[in-house]
Amino acid sequence: MWKINLHSRLFTVLLMLLAPVAATASGTAYEKATFAGGCFWCMERPFDGLPGVISVTSGYAGGETNNPTYEEVSAGGTGHAESVQIVFDPSRISYEKLLTVYWHNIDPTVKDRQFCDSGHQYRSAIFYHSEEQRRRAVQSKEALEKSKPFRASIVTEVTPAGAFYPAEEYHQHYYKKNPLRYAFYRRSCGRDQRLKDLWGKEAGH
Repeated sequence: MWKINLHSRLFTVLLMLLAPVAATASGTAYEKATFAGGCFWCMERPFDGLPGVISVTSGYAGGETNNPTYEEVSAGGTGHAESVQIVFDPSRISYEKLLTVYWHNIDPTVKDRQFCDSGHQYRSAIFYHSEEQRRRAVQSKEALEKSKPFRASIVTEVTPAGAFYPAEEYHQHYYKKNPLRYAFYRRSCGRDQRLKDLWGKEAGH
């Protein structure tokens, strides 16, 4: 993904502090889902606005370094994957529905790459937050392996969720802040065409 030499660590800290409050402020037992599908700019939009989704945050998951920066993650030295973390109301939207949206917005057939972005930091992965999420994710992957509209095997990881670090402020909802740059990046990366090739009418956007 294109690099921008700007970041706000204060924003990241504030997001981390406020996340637990956002998840319980209404008294509803909200849950979290964390997915990696390449460029996190392109993974926010599919979940934003879905009924029952409370928030979508771009960030870094699955690595070893504490408080990584975008520059560190994009260089591939921290073990993190660009990811999105979704806070959702399970009484309004199911984890299975989020999984379906996730699958239709990634290429699950390639290892350590998504579209034009290559490297372990751009791998596809489902980071589960509970045993129930792990079970549902595995079932979803197995069912998809049987019903998929393409021939290649599915290599997407299903792995425990560890620490999640929100990305710098300028990355959050990039598709809204910079719609022209976002559209150009997505088109030039070949994302939409590849999704259409894989999923047909069910392809994400």
